[in-house]
Amino acid sequence: MAIVVSTLFSALDGVVEVDPAWHFPYFDDAVGAAVDEDYEDVDVLVLGRVTYESFAGAWPDREAAGGEDADFARQLGDVRKVVATRGAHDLGWRNAEAAPDVVAAVRALREDASVGKVLVAGSPSVVRQLLAAGVLDELRLLVHPVAARRGGRLFDEGDELQPLRLLTSQALPTGVLRLVYAPAELPAAQASEDVAGPV
Repeated sequence: MAIVVSTLFSALDGVVEVDPAWHFPYFDDAVGAAVDEDYEDVDVLVLGRVTYESFAGAWPDREAAGGEDADFARQLGDVRKVVATRGAHDLGWRNAEAAPDVVAAVRALREDASVGKVLVAGSPSVVRQLLAAGVLDELRLLVHPVAARRGGRLFDEGDELQPLRLLTSQALPTGVLRLVYAPAELPAAQASEDVAGPV
């Protein structure tokens, strides 16, 4: 069974709609290494439509330019890309395919014996859907020590709790926290206290 992981940059207040003003001051070699690790051995990249358009609008040109990030750009171009979109048009980048039902597509990838690692890059709406459906194995966050104050957040308002279990944590030199979570059940003692109220 494939492992499905996501990787997101986040501000301290939960904003994951990245603004260069709060992201790039904290991006150093250690953050870059963490991102490289997330992309290691990826068989399939899953992208929301907005994230895909951002990637497709930048990385093919960087690959063609042959600069210092050309190798990473080539890696992104070569990997199979599943895009959450209902559009039937040509996605305009090699190895990209549309997935009208992204949850069903990821379920199928998870059961595909030929797939080892599926990475959801950015795409918070896709991450929310996969968490709700129980098909995301790891939520990886690079939390920046800044309150963005505006922008889309990872979790929207809803009726259900989303318990998570911390797998690893690492403080990077710029103050960015690398946090890796897995879906979890609410601890029994906490659940009982919530029902009964404080004693």
